Amino acid sequence: MDFLTLTDEAFGETEEKKSRFLAYVVPFANFESRLDELRNEHPKANHHVTAFRLIHDTNQIEEGAKDDGEPSGTSGMPILKLLIGRNLIDVGAIVVRYFGGTKLGTGGLARAYPGAVKEALEHASLVQWSRTVRATLKVGFAKASDLEALIAHSPLSVVDRRFTEEGAMIDVEGPEEAVDSLSDFKV
Repeated sequence: MDFLTLTDEAFGETEEKKSRFLAYVVPFANFESRLDELRNEHPKANHHVTAFRLIHDTNQIEEGAKDDGEPSGTSGMPILKLLIGRNLIDVGAIVVRYFGGTKLGTGGLARAYPGAVKEALEHASLVQWSRTVRATLKVGFAKASDLEALIAHSPLSVVDRRFTEEGAMIDVEGPEEAVDSLSDFKV
């Protein structure tokens, strides 16, 4: 299955019966810290509802959702279902709600929360997900410049370079497919 992920945080805002819904969709690496920041930035908000999807190195997907005081299953789970339906991975969604004085009911909440996240996703920079890996590449001195040229024209980043009596050892990081394309050089 092809997954999508975010390159940067995306924001969207909606209003339903005078309740404001501020949606933030973030790369999972920033999820917990961003949630803490938003709780500090919006201390008077009534709810900070969350959902996330994370893929582990074993390809097991971890998912979670929290309603943060809303009726059970009316907010976090609908957001999670939206993330699943859009094939998003390694992302977290946070919706900050300011209550407008009119109750929305369970159906209204189940529409409003994912509606705010949909609005944020309209402004998101989505890319094809690829596992980021690290590898050590080894090459003799005669081929070192050729390998450096291959790396320079790939989406890989050089993390470290070491030189031995036999040649160069280059630690790279990037998309798994790009690292695998240089498998002839892997240690």
